[in-house]
Amino acid sequence: MKIHDYNINENSPVFIIAELSANHNGSIETAIETIKAAKRAGANCIKFQTYTSDTMTIDCDKDDFVIKETIWEGQNLYKLYQQAYTPWEWHGELFQVAKEEGLVCFSSPFDKTAVDFLETLNVPAYKIASFEITDIPLIEYVASKGKPIIISTGIAKKEDIILSLEACKRMGNNNIALLKCTSSYPAPIDEANMVMLSDLAKRFNVIVGLSDHTMGSTVPIVATALGAKIIEKHFIIDRSIGGPDASFSMNEKEFTEMVKSIRQAESALGKIDYNLTNKQLKGRDFSRSIYVVADIKKGEIISTENIRSIRPGFSEHPKNFEKMIGMKSNNIYEKGDRIFIKDLII
Repeated sequence: MKIHDYNINENSPVFIIAELSANHNGSIETAIETIKAAKRAGANCIKFQTYTSDTMTIDCDKDDFVIKETIWEGQNLYKLYQQAYTPWEWHGELFQVAKEEGLVCFSSPFDKTAVDFLETLNVPAYKIASFEITDIPLIEYVASKGKPIIISTGIAKKEDIILSLEACKRMGNNNIALLKCTSSYPAPIDEANMVMLSDLAKRFNVIVGLSDHTMGSTVPIVATALGAKIIEKHFIIDRSIGGPDASFSMNEKEFTEMVKSIRQAESALGKIDYNLTNKQLKGRDFSRSIYVVADIKKGEIISTENIRSIRPGFSEHPKNFEKMIGMKSNNIYEKGDRIFIKDLII
């Protein structure tokens, strides 16, 4: 999968996305500063959400349209989206700021009109939000644009994932990544279920990653260790500014620390290689080898009384210890001398 200049594959560094979401809090100046802060924090990408309250739902006060059992408890859906949306007239300027900052920039569309609008901005990829994974017509329309598609699986059953992938492939688009996601805000860490990453990768043969709503960096670091190649986290300048998503978003300091930890985790993972580095080779000095521990005369029988496997590691390999027992010395040795099987006689 290639997004702008980033080739995302099993051997690439993690592609780190800062999700702006509603964290502009209604101010384009805040949105611009958030983009710049995301760059400072080490993000590779800034991502928006492109919708209006009318493209998301209807203005209705019936019980079905009142949010329950979340941090937005009691709020009307339409009014929440009125507060949270990123005005479409901001997008052009925000995309330009992201470009100037050297950040990849794309968005999650929530209906076909949003896709059409984002196409005018020449987005390099699309994100399907967790709650839209069941919107097969939308996924088909996004897939028809032929660009990489990242799909969050937060509310998805296995059959939902299968249907979404089939929708992409029907449109001739196999350029897909799946993000493990827990659609709770914030998400409990014990529901992260990161073992799913390897199963998603194996079962569906796609790039996998994490869309994370837990607090802190633990889950992104675990995801990195388990093969995630995309990590998305909600990003805010300062939670004190408030807003619908503030409580589960990372500030600049936290995001910076997360990026640092992810890069350290990548470095620690390394590669499959049984060759030793120079430092590791030097460490073998402290391994064991066979040394003379009592003076030995020429012709004397080698025994457990005059040789032992001890540190350091400059003498004969311990694997030959039993072979050396019973052989005869062909030289004179003092305690502490190196001794090698090639110099002994049967």
